[in-house]
Amino acid sequence: MEGSDIYKASNSLRTRSSTVWRNSGVEVFSKSSREENDEEALKWAALEKLPTYSRLRKGLLTASHGVANEVDVADLAFQDRQKLLERLVKVAEEDNEKLLLKLRDRIDRVGLDIPTIEVRCEHLNIEAEAFVGSRALPSFINSTTNVIEVCKTNLMTLLLGPPGSGKTTLLLALSGKLDKSLKTSGRVTYNGHGMNEFVPQRTAAYISQHDVHIGEMTVRETLAFSARCQGVGSRYDMLAELSRREKAANIKPDPDLDVYMKATATAGQESSVVTDYTMKILGLDICADTMVGDEMLRGISGGQRKRVTTGEMLVGPANALFMDEISTGLDSSTTFQIVSSLRQYVHILNGTAVISLLQPAPETYELFDDIILISDGQTVYHGPREYVLDFFESMGFRCPQRKGVADFLQEVTSKNDQAQYWVRRDQPYRFVTVTQFAEAFQSFHVGRKLGQELAVPFDKTKSHPAALTIEKYGINKKELLKANFTREYLLMKRNSFVYIFKLCQLFVMALIALTVFFRTEMHHENLDDAGVYAGAIFFALVTIMFNGFSEISMTIAKLPVFYKQRDLLFYPSWAYAIPSWILKIPITIVEVALWVFLTYYVIGFDPNVGRLFKQYLVLLFISQMASGLFRAIAALGRNMIVANTFGSFALLTLLALGGFILSKEDIKSWWIWGFWISPLMYGQNALMGNEFLGNSWHNASYNLGVEYLNSRAFFTESYWYWLGLGALVGFVFLLNAIIGLALEFLGPFDKPQATIIEEEPQANTPNERAVAEVELPGIESSAKADSVVEGSHENKKGMVLPFEPHSITFDEIIYSVDMPQEMKEQGVQEEKLVLLKGVSGAFRPGVLTALMGVSGAGKTTLMDVLAGRKTGGYIEGSIKVSGYPKKQETFARISGYCEQNDIHSPHMFIEEVMELVELKPLRNSLVGLPGVSGLSTEQRKRLTIAVELVANPSIIFMDEPTSGLDARAAAIVMRTVRNTVDTGRTVVCTIHQPSIDIFEAFDELLLMKRGGQEIYVGPLGRHSSHLIKYFESIEGVSKIKDGYNPATWMLEVTTTAQELSLGVDFTTLYKNSDLYR
Repeated sequence: MEGSDIYKASNSLRTRSSTVWRNSGVEVFSKSSREENDEEALKWAALEKLPTYSRLRKGLLTASHGVANEVDVADLAFQDRQKLLERLVKVAEEDNEKLLLKLRDRIDRVGLDIPTIEVRCEHLNIEAEAFVGSRALPSFINSTTNVIEVCKTNLMTLLLGPPGSGKTTLLLALSGKLDKSLKTSGRVTYNGHGMNEFVPQRTAAYISQHDVHIGEMTVRETLAFSARCQGVGSRYDMLAELSRREKAANIKPDPDLDVYMKATATAGQESSVVTDYTMKILGLDICADTMVGDEMLRGISGGQRKRVTTGEMLVGPANALFMDEISTGLDSSTTFQIVSSLRQYVHILNGTAVISLLQPAPETYELFDDIILISDGQTVYHGPREYVLDFFESMGFRCPQRKGVADFLQEVTSKNDQAQYWVRRDQPYRFVTVTQFAEAFQSFHVGRKLGQELAVPFDKTKSHPAALTIEKYGINKKELLKANFTREYLLMKRNSFVYIFKLCQLFVMALIALTVFFRTEMHHENLDDAGVYAGAIFFALVTIMFNGFSEISMTIAKLPVFYKQRDLLFYPSWAYAIPSWILKIPITIVEVALWVFLTYYVIGFDPNVGRLFKQYLVLLFISQMASGLFRAIAALGRNMIVANTFGSFALLTLLALGGFILSKEDIKSWWIWGFWISPLMYGQNALMGNEFLGNSWHNASYNLGVEYLNSRAFFTESYWYWLGLGALVGFVFLLNAIIGLALEFLGPFDKPQATIIEEEPQANTPNERAVAEVELPGIESSAKADSVVEGSHENKKGMVLPFEPHSITFDEIIYSVDMPQEMKEQGVQEEKLVLLKGVSGAFRPGVLTALMGVSGAGKTTLMDVLAGRKTGGYIEGSIKVSGYPKKQETFARISGYCEQNDIHSPHMFIEEVMELVELKPLRNSLVGLPGVSGLSTEQRKRLTIAVELVANPSIIFMDEPTSGLDARAAAIVMRTVRNTVDTGRTVVCTIHQPSIDIFEAFDELLLMKRGGQEIYVGPLGRHSSHLIKYFESIEGVSKIKDGYNPATWMLEVTTTAQELSLGVDFTTLYKNSDLYR
């Protein structure tokens, strides 16, 4: 294959689509072996005769009765799309690989090359401003230092590192999305091309760790809009060349596969097959038509929202994927399935993927080919997964048997955790710094090979012309505008209550106005009468202006999503601004019509119908101007407090300088410029002239209207109506232009700002090591911790606040709710839906208990019932606190509840120094906003615990204390939880797929199965020995493999499917066991 055939223009990526995909050196003449019936063959022959454009939009889709019908792939019905996917990907876990292999086989049969991307990062240095130390003084620190990476095609790369190590910064740098304000040096290239030679935002997909979505849109609508904006990339050109070659070689493709590929290569669809396929792979098809939701709107779960964030970019055509913490809130099986699907895509279709994960399970870790480990902004290791442990063993550190490799890698560079992995007993341990690791890696055989690869520049002539995107946006301007118009109209329908409420509010104000200024007789006799009418006009103007104030909050609420999608080049700012302006005009027309037609004749304005419509026209443009003004203030302020402050200021200033409150003659000379630039001045004069220059205000000898205008320094010339109207029209366009410019050039108001605490001195010498070992184990169960801490009481953390330890026991707890109406309609006869079926157990002081079970087992329900947080439903059974019946009034004073969501006031300081939760170095730090400023996720989690501990409870319930944390952060939080238990408190945690370390930090376990029944309540034992012994004693239960996570194993062997296959009921077995008795 000649290089000139692949890449003919070496200085430019632009190539005609007909030559991009051609490989004249390959001749393929093979015929399809598929048996065809005559009718289908005739239809296919007719398709083959169509011009290329028409042929790529038509396909043969098999109907339910088995007949193949011709369909337009750009307009596939919902049912057709579902049946097509059902045939291609019936079960995502099994059939996704088959589909991708079919795609690859079809491409390979005609010798077509797939575009591939190799990303290189050479000597990258990034400096960022951070608040350092307890006083949080601004300082520049290195976010990444001399980073060297090669992300190859066809390889899955896992990015690991402790919190604050620079993982996100590296992913942003590799995907070309770094903040322009950062100081950077070094070079990132794609296939040898610099970032300025193509559009990296569209060539690579960066998936953020923050879930920013519009809550009022469903999952399907969110992904469909993303797919529509991102377009199809090079899929269409590839399909055109594929079709040409198949036609030349007389190859007939599989009809279903052909329709699928044509549908995925057709741009501009409101709903596409790509969207449905992505939802199926990510397990979102069950909630496809559910609202995404937000703080104020109930929607999908946190784990599903995380998958929506991932799917939003996967529906696009990017060939390189950079994914930041995509597993937050997901259980290990779901994470495994998603990563497995990504692995299939990368390996079969030659993709490039770098994925950062938190606490990856061992089976998920095994799916990756390469590992990048960074710490303190330096590359500690980058190479094949098989050699990573060898590297650390060469440095004197070994991963323990019952430790996940990923957890080990994230802790081995940490000062607090490193010593426990030291295996060279003949040598004293000394802390090995990140710099020492990085230097050692350069001389390790993997590091040397990486350096040799980088020493040879990438041959640009081998870069596929379609690999790198040079078009800024995925679809043309007309389609971008259509997509935004469709979404804005949808959101207006979803928020119709706001507009109905505004209309009702205006209706009430109109009723007030027409009763206050009610006139049964027309009084046009003196200046006082004229003043009443002028007051009515001013009231109308003020009411219409205030009616637009709600635009501030509505605009700011949508800005985070806009900034994200603008930076991802979904659409330009004008494509977003124009629909939000144009679609508000009909609402304005109705609102102003309601006001004018209700009040005009009742108040007694000039009866000339022409003046009625002239007043309507002016108020219409005042309303439009007000809407534009407040949206402009929102776009410039970008923060609710700032925008509301300036909105009120602008409104009052414009009213004061509008010519009514102060006449032109009364305004001081140094403020007169404000009079001339106030839109309300032009509106006020147009309305006054329209009314007081009418026939009802003058007779043959006396013109009262002109006299009143002169007395208040209004303009008396009739052309001022049209001048004022023209000025308002100009202000409307000017303000909307300002909105567009603000959206184009301004970013979010609150920029992400890191806070780095000063580290306390660590034990580095052998003499200090003995003392340090007390803290090294970090998280251990009570039984093990006693022996460690016994000789070092002064180091044990505890609370000085006195409290009385309490236990909580519960027996035969049954919780039920009224049967939902939907289930009754499906034929369910029962009146109540039982969620907990006779659960019994006990939680004791000084014992850390894990509450676990599969999704839907009733873990949170049981905790809520015990904590007294259920406000509805029916509770049966007994709950006792230290032997006495529980009374919620007193129980609330001795218990605390740490929710999964860390909700705190962002502008408060952590006043209380709490040694127990290790927040002392952060005592003067602002809490800040999640993901933006202030405390990290792990620090917030500890603050959530601290807030409950301040109330000095005896019993603490914790819902998912380690959710959303990496292994190191989870260990810190669990150490906090362990410290709390060691003070003698009763602590219960629901926990979601923990690592071995975290799971074995618990003393006891309450395990539930789906349906709300307990199947194990008792001690875990050392290395979970009691738990394993209990379940392995049940006939038919498979033995646990060496090194396997007991938490994962116990959930796998107790599923409903296992119960059916073994013919047992785990609840009955437990209640007949010695444990229960």
